[in-house]
Amino acid sequence: MPSGQYDFVVVANRLPVDKVGTTDDGEPLYETSPGGLVTALAPVMRSQHGAWVGWAGAPDESGDAFDSDGMHLVPVELSGQDVEDYYEGMSNGTLWPLFHDVIAAPEYHRHWWDAYVRVNRRFAEAAAAQADSGATVWVQDYQLLLVPAMLREQRPDLRIGFFNHIPFPGYEIFSQLPWRRQVIEGVLGSDLVGFQRRSDATNFLRACRRAAGATTRGSSVHVGHGGEGDGHRAVRAAAFPISIDARSFEELASDSAVVARAAEVRKELGDPDLVLLGVDRLDYTKGIRHRLSIFKELIEDGALGDKQVVLVQVASPSRERVKAYSDLRDEVELIVGRLNGDHGTVGWQPVHYLHQSFPRNEMAALYLAADVMLVTALRDGMNLVAKEYVAARHDDDGVLVLSEFAGAADELAQAVLVNPHDIDGTKAAITRAASMSREERRRRMRALRRRVKEHDVERWAQEFLGSLQGRVGARDGGSGIESGSGERER
Repeated sequence: MPSGQYDFVVVANRLPVDKVGTTDDGEPLYETSPGGLVTALAPVMRSQHGAWVGWAGAPDESGDAFDSDGMHLVPVELSGQDVEDYYEGMSNGTLWPLFHDVIAAPEYHRHWWDAYVRVNRRFAEAAAAQADSGATVWVQDYQLLLVPAMLREQRPDLRIGFFNHIPFPGYEIFSQLPWRRQVIEGVLGSDLVGFQRRSDATNFLRACRRAAGATTRGSSVHVGHGGEGDGHRAVRAAAFPISIDARSFEELASDSAVVARAAEVRKELGDPDLVLLGVDRLDYTKGIRHRLSIFKELIEDGALGDKQVVLVQVASPSRERVKAYSDLRDEVELIVGRLNGDHGTVGWQPVHYLHQSFPRNEMAALYLAADVMLVTALRDGMNLVAKEYVAARHDDDGVLVLSEFAGAADELAQAVLVNPHDIDGTKAAITRAASMSREERRRRMRALRRRVKEHDVERWAQEFLGSLQGRVGARDGGSGIESGSGERER
């Protein structure tokens, strides 16, 4: 295949822009997405003459490549059937629950898999057509697990990285996947495979041995047979925990209008003594049901004393065409209604439930208004909400209650860590957070803020790409990700 003209290509399920309307001439009008991945990679793309390959977000929407905010964007068209089978089906009905430790039961359908293969090939072909000779291609996340091998087959000259944003499960769970070997071989088309946690990388290495019969040594997987020049490659798997644009979030939260809005939020809530906050996509992995049950017991037990307490739960809409998600919404809203009905009074309700998304300035105000942030995910690759809360607290106040099953727990050791399955333990942790002295709150928050500001999203991108291009190691150097004592295993 002839090469394209771009030295750096990102391949992701979605383009980094949202369609916000049309021009007077009927041309689509786009706005750059506010996500952390876009923030991290946009400067790299501008400096390295980069292209971004992804779906525009609407079915059956075709279009030519276009330039936006200094980036060359290449839409990949998905039909309505592709969206149903590849995205809602295989990606979010099979891989998402499987990789999140089967919190919900995955479904295995051969026509979903066929669509996944077909769409992954479409992404790979689009990326291959854009990449210049010897270019770097960075493939993102679980929707595109097959792209690295497909890309290498077409363009062996490329340097290919893959980053898995969600957890990678233990082999006992991963082995349920009927196409486990194909998935591992797909990812092993990469030169470097990145994960959020060292345990995820370890799980992947074991899956390489068990599902694909590969040989591993330390953090490397040996692919192919024979010596150099005979198709042999060493693929490295390591942890590169993702982060946020901490500086810009801190600046936003320090804006006088946002600070004033935070005070207004507390007033709108009735000036309670204690504000608890949960911010999640409405997803069964986030532990929202557990959180509401725990909060209900805290109210009924009187564990928080005479304080007037409010829980604000933001649950942004997510994958509502997938039955597990629509069922979850019904269940959560039933729990909230009963809780408010049983314990609310005229002029006060214990839970303020918001099933909607908010702009960044409103989120920053909510973070500032909250005394305690509850991040009680049952399983999470990282959870950037925890880091956003920390970045927003320029006042060095507030307490983060954080699930040990979120990747952020590896970095944010000064949070109050909890096992959300342990109802009594989590209740005790919230009670402790609510009564923590200002001195302890400030000490913990300062330590958390140092970590988040030093290890921001720009550093994450630099470390991954530097390692992919052979300049630097992973944050943990890879030395802690071993298959044993350096032995060769089958």
